[in-house]
Amino acid sequence: MIAGLAACTSTGGNTETPDAGNSASPAGNSETPGGGTVTDSAGSILNEDGTFEIAMITDKGDINDKSFNQGTWEGILDYCQTNGKTCKYYKPVDATTDDYVAAMEQAIKDGAKVVVTPGFLFEEPVYIVQENHPDVKFVLIDGNPHNADYSDYKTADNTVGILFSEEQVGYLAGYAAVKDGYTKLGFFGGQPVPAVIRYGYGYVQGANDAAKEMGITVDMRYFNTDSFDATPEAQTRAASWYTAGTEIIFGCGGSVGNSVMAAAEQNNGLVIGVDVDQSSESDTVVSSAMKGLSSAVEQMLDSYYNDNFSVGGQNLTLGAAENAVQLPMATSKWKNFTQEDYDALFAKLASGEITLQKDTDADGNAIASPVDLGCTNVNVTVE
Repeated sequence: MIAGLAACTSTGGNTETPDAGNSASPAGNSETPGGGTVTDSAGSILNEDGTFEIAMITDKGDINDKSFNQGTWEGILDYCQTNGKTCKYYKPVDATTDDYVAAMEQAIKDGAKVVVTPGFLFEEPVYIVQENHPDVKFVLIDGNPHNADYSDYKTADNTVGILFSEEQVGYLAGYAAVKDGYTKLGFFGGQPVPAVIRYGYGYVQGANDAAKEMGITVDMRYFNTDSFDATPEAQTRAASWYTAGTEIIFGCGGSVGNSVMAAAEQNNGLVIGVDVDQSSESDTVVSSAMKGLSSAVEQMLDSYYNDNFSVGGQNLTLGAAENAVQLPMATSKWKNFTQEDYDALFAKLASGEITLQKDTDADGNAIASPVDLGCTNVNVTVE
């Protein structure tokens, strides 16, 4: 997706050893994807002596979340399989700064030369670890390193921070849904970290702009859980939305989306997926708000192996202009929103003709609620 841009056997601290049921594993076990490497039961690609170079630390989700963690891990696997490199992932027991730091330190102790960390929750852990290991490279997805009280931001020369313009692809999803004829929408997010907020706020703005063009008003129910897990409570809430008339829900938060899909399947509802193309997850998925996780990771690894990590010390934001966000139109099931409509809208985002509010205002202050976006043609009910 991205053009023109210059991730465990031994564990320590509070990390778990991944197993075959907790990995995005290539087919089979003990395969040889490249000379002198083997694939273990967890899907890690190792040298024959068990060593490896690239480590990934999962965040609150797991390697099979069909979303953020999996998209990142698949990018690492693709790169390793194509280039004959080795990799392993670590899943901390708890999602705390101390546990993340311990997992990163263990990966480095085990030989990692590059550590990939997917998620906003790694901003402080990367800040802590990066300068202790200047010979190790760190790829931080969805964040920029900072200290605990946000008083100091620092991206060291051995680190790259990558953000995505989730608000842009959220906008595409909201706009397309309304143009397709849906007037009762839902946003069902995971933990309200900045990336999730940006997805949601873009979704509201896209729905609003489409409704304004059509001279109508649409309704949207809006909710964030406190996790990224599929839970009975999340499924029950989503089901109640469908039975009350909500037609389509943007399930935005890792496995939270699976709860929404289960509710949709039982209540004749529809779903918009997130992060990766989730059309294969459920027949209820109409489209997915995607960002280029795999491509971004592969290009950062390519920078490490081929140009001395020229991206180091930078904080990148990737969006439509870099072809880093998209709706997968080839697998989407829109009835009225066409490829031509999509291309025209995408071009406006890429050129900057359409500018959007994100999780913070121009001064860096948090926008507390989607209601504060000032949208006039969408009635947002925050739960």
